[in-house]
Amino acid sequence: MQKTILNPAASQALVPQLLETRNPNVWVYRYAHPNGWRLSIATHAEPGSQKLSLGGFRIAPEERTNAPGFDSDVEAIELAMGMEEKVNWSRVLKAGGPLARRDMNRIVGGKCVLHPTPDARVGQPNDRALLDFAAACMADCDAEAGIRITTGQDLGHGLMSDGKTQSLDRLHQGFAGSVVADTSKPTGEGNYWVLIGMLRAFGIAPRDAAVGLVGAGNVGLHLADRLSADDASLHVLEVRKERRDHVAGRGAAVYAPSDRDRFLSAPMDALAVNASGGTLGSDTVARLSRNDRLKVVCGSENLVMPDPDDAEELRSAHKAYCPTELGGMMGFLTAAEQYLAHLEGVPFDIGTMIAAAHALEKPAYRATRHMIAGRFQDSFERAVEITAAEEGLTASQS
Repeated sequence: MQKTILNPAASQALVPQLLETRNPNVWVYRYAHPNGWRLSIATHAEPGSQKLSLGGFRIAPEERTNAPGFDSDVEAIELAMGMEEKVNWSRVLKAGGPLARRDMNRIVGGKCVLHPTPDARVGQPNDRALLDFAAACMADCDAEAGIRITTGQDLGHGLMSDGKTQSLDRLHQGFAGSVVADTSKPTGEGNYWVLIGMLRAFGIAPRDAAVGLVGAGNVGLHLADRLSADDASLHVLEVRKERRDHVAGRGAAVYAPSDRDRFLSAPMDALAVNASGGTLGSDTVARLSRNDRLKVVCGSENLVMPDPDDAEELRSAHKAYCPTELGGMMGFLTAAEQYLAHLEGVPFDIGTMIAAAHALEKPAYRATRHMIAGRFQDSFERAVEITAAEEGLTASQS
């Protein structure tokens, strides 16, 4: 395999938006295989630092790899930027399991993006060779860069061509830093409690709420289950017919991609986005801003808003938008907790992380109340920082 290393200056030239972030220093370790496979490992971890580089292992789906100009380096850098935001919000909110909270200063954002050939995607004949290549690359990067790559579940995974092995299990066999916990459950639970807190700030009980869901994958289905149990009304936009049929059987109103405009104008109080990327494009944001009933936008989707300035349009329309980097933090925190437990030889219980997700309800409520009280002068991010600081001051005085 051929390895190429991009230093922060090269990464910034590739993705200029890096220069506007809290931490503009990203290294990329690119591995190329003779079969045409390419793995891009982007990380905020400085070489030799032994920091934990947290982010999912993404096998880039065809809708991404077939898009004009797709570049796994760019995708990995942009996703690592989002992960670094999640790490920041985790620090601000002191969220996560006991081990991750203890070691939060060792954790930085990163991402692994694998660009396969069609014959090597999970379920295809060469999937085992592809994943073995990826595991070898991560082991090499760990050893040579002096960092601790820690990856969790992301897009593109599933049952392999042997009909019995899950792709995450195969990765874990070759590289212990790829953890196997189903991070979608804590991520979905975090989504749920952020949504509940934001709705409560507007005085809306779950049983009275109409909620739109974009994406009915693992995270979206968890959210649908929780909201259905609360007797909320659901509107679900989903690409796959079998999943539309599934949620329709639970009483949800379902929409195919061709019904997108009707979905965006449906009478709903909140929208949670958990698709594969790019859901909150400028046209979608403009339509949501005109939806008079809509109050809350949240979720955990990566690369959700191609133009970050569109968040200001939602705020101008008095919609409370919780960045998906904050709403999706429980997934990476679960991966961190499992990996640290493995290093220390202590049991890991994913139930601990599902319970920990409940802690996101209170800061989501406080931040949204702050926005409402201030007539939306502050962004959700600023409201989180202000209310977290106020909470810390109050706690220290008590």
